[in-house]
Amino acid sequence: MAASNTPTTAEELRGAGLRVTAARVALLETVRRGDHLGVEAIASGVRDRVGHISLQAVYEALHALAAAGLVRRIEPPGSSALYEGRVGDNHHHLVCRSCGAVADVDCAVGHAPCLTASDDHGFAVDEAEVIYWGRCPACSARQ
Repeated sequence: MAASNTPTTAEELRGAGLRVTAARVALLETVRRGDHLGVEAIASGVRDRVGHISLQAVYEALHALAAAGLVRRIEPPGSSALYEGRVGDNHHHLVCRSCGAVADVDCAVGHAPCLTASDDHGFAVDEAEVIYWGRCPACSARQ
């Protein structure tokens, strides 16, 4: 039997220079199994796996994971922060104006930054965040 080349969650945490704890493993796996989750949903998923964890500990772990590039934080205007496990591929998001549902959409250009600023003010631009707004199919059908 050949060994898998896919790193374990613990190996990913170590590789990012983070301490491996049961809570961090559960948190990273919860985010990756979810779909644009808020902090409360993540905390609930972690509690289901490891027992009690404070919201402060969840926030701190999410901050560390996002800084390490293991999760991505998005914050559509008018929404609390959401977290996802899809990182490093320059994708964007669709947000429903009615219910707030969020869906991933691949970048039409593919490489970052996919847009060119009309005036970069001397910045070395390396990313453009695009949010498409509209109504999801369920909300559109209700109207």
